[in-house]
Amino acid sequence: MASEARVSRWYFGGLASCGAACCTHPLDLLKMTYSLTRFAIYETFRDKMTRGSQGPPPFYQKVLLGAVSGCIGGFMGTPADMVNVRMQNDMKLPQNQRRNYAHALDGLFRVAREEGLKKLFSGATMASSRGMLVTVGQLSCYDQAKQLVLSTGYLADNILTHFLASFIAGGCATILCQPLDVLKTRLMNSKGEYQGVLHCAMETAKLGPLAFYKGLVPAGIRLMPHTMLTFVFLEQLRKHFGIRVPS
Repeated sequence: MASEARVSRWYFGGLASCGAACCTHPLDLLKMTYSLTRFAIYETFRDKMTRGSQGPPPFYQKVLLGAVSGCIGGFMGTPADMVNVRMQNDMKLPQNQRRNYAHALDGLFRVAREEGLKKLFSGATMASSRGMLVTVGQLSCYDQAKQLVLSTGYLADNILTHFLASFIAGGCATILCQPLDVLKTRLMNSKGEYQGVLHCAMETAKLGPLAFYKGLVPAGIRLMPHTMLTFVFLEQLRKHFGIRVPS
């Protein structure tokens, strides 16, 4: 008798990420569009690549798939991310300069109406680049870490394995993303001293390689719990509500 396994439905990644955001940083619920897109693309194509093969795809294919998924997800999530940043910073502005968006959807519609659709995607290059790195760190590294943990034979496919693999993935994502986050922060706080991302990177490099990892611990404290909860929730959704397929 053939055994059965369960695979994710396309929207499980978005639900899992929202569940994690509820526990770690609720304002990031505004970016469901980002996680929904990258998880849906990655898991759909990974499952198609695995189906009928002798085993999971090699790591380099997971990395490539993660990079493409993250790039598209980062682009799709740019409008929500921009509104998110604006809503968080609104209270810091003088009363007469505040935008006073009623909610996220109101912000999206007002930006499109008052500033044009193109404005919604300002910063899309940086968002797509970060999306590539964080998706490789989270999804690709999680799959590989889980595969390696299970191959030892010491642990079964249970919540402990998911916890351990997601811990590794969270660490990888933090290390991969931190240099780009440092550049993003320096550019956002600059007063015109940088001519662009490349110039900022060159000036930062003059301070030594550790300059790219300034704030690594706070970044890990933020990203790692979110990553771990996301995959724990995702695995439970897959286990209890996933699509049944022959194993």
